[in-house]
Amino acid sequence: MSERIFPATLDQLEQVQAFVAQQLEGYPCSGKVKFQLDVAVEEIFVNIAHYAFRSEEKGEATVRCCVGGSPLQVTIQFLDNGKPFNPLAKEDADTTLSAEERQIGGLGILMVKRSMDAVDYAYEDGKNILTIKKSI
Repeated sequence: MSERIFPATLDQLEQVQAFVAQQLEGYPCSGKVKFQLDVAVEEIFVNIAHYAFRSEEKGEATVRCCVGGSPLQVTIQFLDNGKPFNPLAKEDADTTLSAEERQIGGLGILMVKRSMDAVDYAYEDGKNILTIKKSI
């Protein structure tokens, strides 16, 4: 499993996405799956950058990526030591409501849950660990 640590800031998003794309090089990955992974990585990393740390804190996010198995799949983990938050515990956004009627938040994680094969959360050793898996 490859791993990199990034400052948990919005200006690092492109580097995070490039790191994941680099791990997928040489594997047969459709454009659709690459797009779904890009969106999921963006949603998760942006949420860490926005919400995991108090504004005066400078946090980091560790991104781990592994490709393998049968069937072939990519596993991406996001780890941060920000405040504990399980995005999977929040009720899914009600997409039947209009944008004006809907509560703010929740659409990003709903997109991640619908586009990935598995999404798991754990809080261990003072770290949020969000894991996504997708067959490629």
